[in-house]
Amino acid sequence: MNLEIERHKTDVLVIGGGGAALRAAIEAHDRLKGSGLKVTLATKGELGKSGVTATACSDRMAFHVTLPYTEPGGEDNWRYHADDIYRIGGYVSDANLAGILARNSADAFFFLDRLGVPFVKRPDGKADQFVTDGSKYARACYTGPYTANHIEQALLRALRDRNVEVMEEMMILDLLVREGEVCGAVGIYESPGVDGIWRSVVFETPSIILATGGAGEIFQVNAFPKGMTGDGYAMAFRAGAEMVNMEFLQIGLCSVKTKLACSGSMMRAVPRFLNRDGEEFLMKYFPDKSPQEMYNIVFDKGASWPAMYGEPSVRIDIAVSYEIRNNGPIYLDYSRNPNGFDVRMLSDEKRRWYTQEKGVNLGDPDVASSPLERLKGINPDVVRWLRDRGIDLERGDMVEIAPAVQHFQGGVKIGERAETSLKGLFAAGEVAGGQHGAKRPGGNSLLDAQVFGKIAGASAADRARGAVRREVKGDTETRIERLLRSPGAAPASEVRSHVKRICSRYASVIRTEEGLRQGLMEISELKKIGVKPDGTGLVSALETMNMLEVAEIVMTAALHRRESRGCHMFFAGEGDLEPMPTDEGHKKYFVIFRKNGKIIVEPREPIHIDWLGGCE
Repeated sequence: MNLEIERHKTDVLVIGGGGAALRAAIEAHDRLKGSGLKVTLATKGELGKSGVTATACSDRMAFHVTLPYTEPGGEDNWRYHADDIYRIGGYVSDANLAGILARNSADAFFFLDRLGVPFVKRPDGKADQFVTDGSKYARACYTGPYTANHIEQALLRALRDRNVEVMEEMMILDLLVREGEVCGAVGIYESPGVDGIWRSVVFETPSIILATGGAGEIFQVNAFPKGMTGDGYAMAFRAGAEMVNMEFLQIGLCSVKTKLACSGSMMRAVPRFLNRDGEEFLMKYFPDKSPQEMYNIVFDKGASWPAMYGEPSVRIDIAVSYEIRNNGPIYLDYSRNPNGFDVRMLSDEKRRWYTQEKGVNLGDPDVASSPLERLKGINPDVVRWLRDRGIDLERGDMVEIAPAVQHFQGGVKIGERAETSLKGLFAAGEVAGGQHGAKRPGGNSLLDAQVFGKIAGASAADRARGAVRREVKGDTETRIERLLRSPGAAPASEVRSHVKRICSRYASVIRTEEGLRQGLMEISELKKIGVKPDGTGLVSALETMNMLEVAEIVMTAALHRRESRGCHMFFAGEGDLEPMPTDEGHKKYFVIFRKNGKIIVEPREPIHIDWLGGCE
């Protein structure tokens, strides 16, 4: 293999291509305008067509903000937002970061509004807002199913109006550090040139912003687009940066084929849950419930996605997880009612929801006897959406489901200026950690990318103005060169398959000490064997190495949290239906970093703030 190493100087390097990266690059450029300093954005894919922001979709995707007129009103209404973030996070995040998110949310909204994001407005011109899970008040703004994509496209237009250097299809491999400060990074173009030569680039820069998103690809079933392999987590960890809250992953039931979150109307229609033998299996996982109670819990699952400790409907996630292991695959069947189900079993409140809010006549015999007819009544769009993607419920097709990772709550630990523990390294979006705890209000992820994207851009630009450049040594050895000198290593596709299997088996909904230790042992063995490129390509091999790193971090963090909190559920033993309880006396987060080649895990006290002063 022919490899050339080029050198490239810039003043701010933004790594990523989603909402956080674009916002950071825009802010850094505007801060440095007229200074002669340069901003470079390097993204692994193609801008606007890759990453989570560009591809995410839901029935009504939320951007969670506190505007001047948002409930409960008043100049300090953002404090209620901050309190929700910190409280629902289980008190294991930094409350000052929650305050920054809430206090700056209106600014983030108005910036996007000026860029032309088509937020739905009321007749009086104010943004329409609704209540999401984890919130006491209506804060969620939206454009429809594609709010995230609309944000991405607006930011992309703004970026193209600015003199920001963009390097697409460029995978950043590693950060270069000298005496605790970043001084550059190493990347590679994803394809060789027409001359067959691969080109690696050594960036020389005093300021780097990580905005690379999460690592859904370490799981077999996930709600992420391709390429989300945790590159930012891995390169920051290798460089010595601190990670926090990496055990907290939001996991919910999704369509395996389409990645659609099976929440909302998909559950409120009360379908059948079937295993591979056609058995309706849910009831055996609810030994203490009557059929009527269980079917009401299925309905409630529509408003309780993803899986969260303490929610009665989490037993459904647990049941599906066990059943997949023993009798999978698992399906939702909308062709007829579950055994013994009658719509009169639903509570009065739930029946009123059907009739008053959705205008569905439960007295209609077809509606009463068919989950499909109920689904068509409350959400006909999802029936069409699934049909367009090859799942025709009206012809009797079933929806294969499984727990899917949807969001990483933790990441590279940041402070108020989006700074990390490495000088010159900043982080924003899903790759960053500390602003969310064990759970977050719906819509806060999009907000997070904009608020801390702006802050990271400003901080990186300020550093670039006065930074002393550190020399990047000419003998820098890239991971590519090390990768090509790995005799006896396993093919990348084989290793990747093992990583996905291990994480899905031991680090998904069901987590036990024995399972996590087994998973860590298997990951350790894979790391010893090594990875070599195969038919999937060089970049795939490099990504797979990152996946190994992230899998180890996630399972190490999960093993240390011997309690259940938010989206992390820890079980005393395999087969248990009830997770271990929350340890209310242990409101600490785990900080993970590498020192002298060893992984160090430190429990630390988060920053606590009572945003409401004891009053609500």
